[in-house]
Amino acid sequence: MQLFDLSGKVAVITGSTKGIGEAIAHRFAEHGAKVVVSSRKQDACEKVTADVNSRWGKGKEVALSVPCNINQRDQLEQLIAKTRAKWGKVDVLVCNAAINPVFGSMALVSDEAFDKIMGANVRANHQLCNLVLPEMVERKEGSIIIVSSIGGLRGSPVLGAYCISKAADFQLARNIAVEYGAYNIRANCIAPGLIKTDFAKALWDNPAILERSTSTSPLKRIGEPDEIAGAAVFLASKAAAFMTGQTVVVDGGVTI
Repeated sequence: MQLFDLSGKVAVITGSTKGIGEAIAHRFAEHGAKVVVSSRKQDACEKVTADVNSRWGKGKEVALSVPCNINQRDQLEQLIAKTRAKWGKVDVLVCNAAINPVFGSMALVSDEAFDKIMGANVRANHQLCNLVLPEMVERKEGSIIIVSSIGGLRGSPVLGAYCISKAADFQLARNIAVEYGAYNIRANCIAPGLIKTDFAKALWDNPAILERSTSTSPLKRIGEPDEIAGAAVFLASKAAAFMTGQTVVVDGGVTI
């Protein structure tokens, strides 16, 4: 048995046209999975899909482009429906898409912004999980991976509402693990630290903020998207067959 082999698996990855999600799509395909590339913009989806097929397809189609706004339930349903129409199933769901429209004190977060953050970062994940869980129950196999954040483990003076949503994602994974473990379905979170992505640009583009962020890290540097993708491959594969309800912290040691 190849511990990290994903051959024959079909994986849906939200927010997979850049950063962590794009890296996960490439590494899943490298390890044999068929992947569904999804984000709001069709051109971005098609570009990454072409890149994945070119790099890992060996003449075969291993990536599918399905644009989706995770805030729209009908589009989430279409994402799963189109995946099944193409490849018949969903073995692995990676909930990676997230938003954070406010950088600053929680006092600056309007009710509308708070609802938007919780809707995209928690409700959409909950809805997507419920869309794929029935078929996983029927097969008695499945892996759900939620890309959360170390922000869910501690307070923040500038990312308060975002951190609340990420803490909720930990609990979502725990609840799925408890409710569906008897069906051989696993649910886990990855909690990245500061990663060099466009999403986290406000935290690393400013040299002073980057210096503060990395000064408390034992590894003294910012992380790369590929360093999160490796954890995702682990959680999706048989290497993590006895792991569920957990949070894998990948942060260069910051939280220790």
